[in-house]
Amino acid sequence: MLRTPRKRPPRPHRTRTTTAVACAVLLTATAVAGCNRGSDGAATGKVGIDMPRTDSDFWNSYQQYLEKGITGGEVSALPLSNSQNDIGKLVANVQSFTDQGAKAVVMAPQDTGAIASTLDGLAEKKIPVVSVDTRPDQGQVYMVVRADNWAYGKKACEYLGEQLKGKGKVAELQGALDSINGRDRSEAFARCMRQNYPDIKVFELPTDWKGDVASAKLQSTLAQHPDLNGIYMQAGGVFLQPTLALLEQKKLLKPAGTKGHITIISNDGIPQELDAIREGKIDATVSQPADLYAKYALHYARHALQGTTFKPGPTDHDSKIVKIPGGLEDQLPAPLVTKQNVDDEKLWANQLEKP
Repeated sequence: MLRTPRKRPPRPHRTRTTTAVACAVLLTATAVAGCNRGSDGAATGKVGIDMPRTDSDFWNSYQQYLEKGITGGEVSALPLSNSQNDIGKLVANVQSFTDQGAKAVVMAPQDTGAIASTLDGLAEKKIPVVSVDTRPDQGQVYMVVRADNWAYGKKACEYLGEQLKGKGKVAELQGALDSINGRDRSEAFARCMRQNYPDIKVFELPTDWKGDVASAKLQSTLAQHPDLNGIYMQAGGVFLQPTLALLEQKKLLKPAGTKGHITIISNDGIPQELDAIREGKIDATVSQPADLYAKYALHYARHALQGTTFKPGPTDHDSKIVKIPGGLEDQLPAPLVTKQNVDDEKLWANQLEKP
C-alpha cells in the first residue's frame, strides 16, 4: 500500500512589495529613508571638508570635534582646508577637493548668495554637499546642518525685552547681512522688537562678523547714547572679547542688579561665554551646538556616500528635518543659557577638556 505524501504548509513568500511596505512603515516612524539600495553598505570615497574660518573660538571648537570624528573613522577625509571667510578661497578649495577625487563635500559658506555656481558644478558631477551652519540661497544640497537662526534672534529679543521691562536702548552687533544667518537673526530680532517691545530703541550695527568693526561701532554708539542699557551680540566667538574689553575700558561692565548694568545676550555658547555668565559679565547666550554641527556634518556625509535618502520629519536626535529650496535642513536644538543653567553638563562647552 502506497502512503500519500504528507503536504507541507506553504512557506511565507517575501516579495519586493512586502519590503517596500516595510520601508514605508519605517519612513513614517522616522525621517530617514534608509531602505534604498546601498544605504546599509560601507561609506566609500573621500570627503572634502572646508573650515570657514579659524579666527573664532566657536569654529575652532567645531574643528576639534570634526577631527575627533574623522579620527574615530566616521568618514575618510582629505586634509581639511580653510577658506578664511573668503568665497574665492572656498571656490578654489572645492575645486581642489574634486581634483583629488572627493565624492562628497562638507562646507560652511559664509557668503550664502555667492556659492550657487559652485553648488551647481558639484551637482553636475553628482558630488553631494553638506552645508554646515549656513543655508545657501540657491543651489542643491544633500543636507544643511544648522540650528534655527530665526529662533536665535527671537530668543535674544525676548530675553532683553523682559530684562529691560520693555524700555531702553539696545545695540545689536549684527553679523554679515550677505549671510543667511546674519539676515535671519537680524530680521527675527527686529520683528520681535517692533511687535512686542516698541519702546526699546534698537541700533543696528552691521559688522561682517568682525570683532574690531563691532568694537568700533559700539564705541561710537556709546558716545552718542551713554544711557545704552542692552547689547545683543550675534556671535560671541568674535564679539565677546572686544566687547568686554571696551566696556571694561569705559568702566561700564557692572554686575547684574547694580545701577548702570548693561544687559548682554550673545549667540554661540562657547566656554568663554559661559565663564562670562558665571562671572556676571554677560547675562545669557544661545548655545549653538558646535559638537552636533561636527557630528551630523560627518553623519550626513557618510550617508551621502552610502546613497541614503531622508525625508522631512522628526529625527532620533531631538531635531527636525525640514524641506528647503534645493534640499533638506536638519534643524538642531539651541538652548538659552543663563545663570540658572550655565553649569548644565549637557551643554557642549561644559564637555570640553580644560586646557
